[in-house]
Parts: sequence; structure tokens; C-alpha cells
Amino acid sequence: MEYLRAFITGGIICALAQIAIDKTKLTPARILVTLVVLGVALTGVGLYQPIVEWGGAGATVPLLGFGYALAKGVIKGIAESGLLGAMTGGVMGAAGGIAAAVVFGFVIALLFRPKSKS
Repeated sequence: MEYLRAFITGGIICALAQIAIDKTKLTPARILVTLVVLGVALTGVGLYQPIVEWGGAGATVPLLGFGYALAKGVIKGIAESGLLGAMTGGVMGAAGGIAAAVVFGFVIALLFRPKSKS
């Protein structure tokens, strides 16, 4: 049942993002940034935690989940270090995802020899 809830949650998030891409004049990059900011905002007001508890990885893997990780890191950082934690907590909370993106990006660049678009 956990897999089904994750699939439904992630599917709804991705479907809403696709609708925004198709029906608005916003660029995909702006929509992606909006999703991260929305994840931070929903976490900040306490609305995203119940979605994470119900949807599991379906809520934490998409870009809303990256915003959620940033916000949770900031909240934890503030609790532990005060104002300095507000500056460092987001990066600490999302360090695993950031490190994975850098490592996998580097490996793919080595394997496929990227070229410029021009």
C-alpha cells in the first residue's frame, strides 16, 4: 500500500507540474523553481508534513520534496545554532541530494562527453 500511496502522490505532483508547463507561458525552469519555493512555503506553514507522512517517497523525491528538505534543514539549524543555523541548515538538510547530483552529473559527463549547443 505504501508504494501505491507514493505513486499517487508523486503522480499528482508531476501531473500538476505538467499542466502548469502546458497551460501557462511560464518556462519550465520557472515552474521548477516555483515548485521548490512552494515546498519550502508549505513546510514552513506545516502543510507539507502530512503529505510526506501519507505519500512517503512520492512527496519527498519531486522538487517539492527538495524544498521540504531545505526547510526542514533550516528549522533544525535554527533550533541548534540560532541565526547561523538559518544560513547553513538548508544546505545541511539537502546535502545528500546535492552531493548525489554533483557526483552523478560528473560521472555522466565523463561517460558521454558533453558538447556545447552551438
